[in-house]
Amino acid sequence: MSSNPPRQMSLIAFLQAQNCTNYVGSWRHPASTSDFMSPEYYQRIARTLEDGLFDMAFFDDRLAMPDIYGNDHRETVAHGVRAVKMDPTPILMAMASATSRLGLGATYSTTYYEPFHVARLFATLDLMTKGRVAWNVVTSLNDSEAENFGREEHLEHDLRYDRADEFMEVVMGHWDTWEDDALIIDKENDHFADPDKVHRLDHKGRYFNSRGPLPVPRSSQGSPVLLQAGQSGRGMAFASRWADLVFAAYPNFDTGRKLYAQLKAALAEAGRDPGSVKIAPAVKVVVGETEAQAKDRFELIASLAKPIDSLALLCEVLNVDFSTRPYEEPFTDEELASVSWHSLRDRVIQKSGKRNPSVRDFVEHSGRGTINEGPAFVGTARQVADEMEAWFGGACDGFVIQALSTPGTYEDVVRMVVPELQRRGLYRKSYPGTTLRDTLGLAKPAPGAWRRSA
Repeated sequence: MSSNPPRQMSLIAFLQAQNCTNYVGSWRHPASTSDFMSPEYYQRIARTLEDGLFDMAFFDDRLAMPDIYGNDHRETVAHGVRAVKMDPTPILMAMASATSRLGLGATYSTTYYEPFHVARLFATLDLMTKGRVAWNVVTSLNDSEAENFGREEHLEHDLRYDRADEFMEVVMGHWDTWEDDALIIDKENDHFADPDKVHRLDHKGRYFNSRGPLPVPRSSQGSPVLLQAGQSGRGMAFASRWADLVFAAYPNFDTGRKLYAQLKAALAEAGRDPGSVKIAPAVKVVVGETEAQAKDRFELIASLAKPIDSLALLCEVLNVDFSTRPYEEPFTDEELASVSWHSLRDRVIQKSGKRNPSVRDFVEHSGRGTINEGPAFVGTARQVADEMEAWFGGACDGFVIQALSTPGTYEDVVRMVVPELQRRGLYRKSYPGTTLRDTLGLAKPAPGAWRRSA
C-alpha cells in the first residue's frame, strides 16, 4: 500500500517589468544588472528560476509611476522610484521562449480593461506557452492610474471588488465557451470544429455586457491559473471565490499562522476545498556562505533605501500627498476611511498603537520602500531553510521570493537554498508535468466548474 507523497513547497519569484524589483533600492545595488529594458535581462532570470525548479515567476504591475508626492513625477524619475513600468505580457513571452516548464504570471487590472480583452489575451498567452500562464487579478487603487485612463479617481474599495466579481464571471464564462473536444480539423470533410461545442456567453450584468463566443480554444491546462492578493475582509472573500493561489503579506510568523487559518476557513466557507488553493507569503531572502556574510549583505541592501522611496510609495498606495501635511499631524477618522489600501492602513494602526497615525507613523511602521517591509530570512542556507520549514509547517504552502538585487537574489536561492530544501524532502527534484497546473498540483478545471463552486 503506497503512502501519500510528502507535501512539497512552492517557490514563486516576484518580478516587476521596471527599473527595480519591488524593493526600490535594488537598482542601486552594485551587483544589480542595469539592462532591464532588454529581453536578455528577463530571460536570464527565467533560466535561473527554471534551473531551480520554481513554480513560476509573476509580474506585479501598476498603470502609473508614483507621482502623488508633491503632485509631481520629478522626484520619482530622479531617484528611480519605479519610474519605468513596461507592460509585463510581452516580457512574459520573451521569458517563455527561454524556458519550457517555468510558470509565468502577469498582473492585469479589472478596473481599466475589458473582460473580453483580458480573456482573449490570457487564453492566447496560455496557448503560446503550452499551458504555463497565470493571471494575477488586481483591482486598481491609485488615482494616478485613474487619470491615465481618463478618470478622475478610482472606485471605492468595496465597489472595486463588486465590479471585479462580475469581471471574473465574464472572463471565466468566455474561457468556457469552447469545450475541450470542440476542435476536429477534418480537412477531407471540411469539418473544422463542432458548433454544438462552442457557445455564446450572452452576459448582461450591472457593469458589463459581453456576447461571445471567445475566438480562442482552451489550452492544455484548461484555463490560466488565477492569483490574487486580497487580505481585507472584502478582498479575502474575493480571493476565496476565485484564486488558485493567494499571494499573502504576513508581517511575522505568528500573524501569518492566524491569517493562513483564516484564509483556509474562508475557502471552506466559499464551498471550495482549502487544500486545492495554495497560500504563499512574500519574503525576502539574503543567504551567505556564513551567517556573518549574510548579515553583511543584508546591511548593504538596507543602506540602499532612501527617504523618497518610502514617501513616494506610500502616497501612491494611499492616494494622499504627504508633502502637504505636517509630519506629526494625525490623520482624522474620515481621512483614514478614505485611503485606498485598507490592509496597510490597519497594519500601521496596529504596529504604531495609534488609532490616528501620522505621516511619521506610516513611514516608520509600514516599512514601505525599505528592507523592513515584511519578513526577511537572513543567514546560511541551513538557517534560511530552517525558517522556511517552520513557516511551511503551519503558516503557508510556499513562498513568493522578493529579489533585493537582480539576478543575484535568485541565483543565491537556487544555488544554496534549493539544494538544502531538496535534501530535507521539502522541495521537488524535477517538474511533475508540463503545465503550471501540473506544477502546482491543480486539476484541470472542467468548463463551468467555477459556477458550481460559486
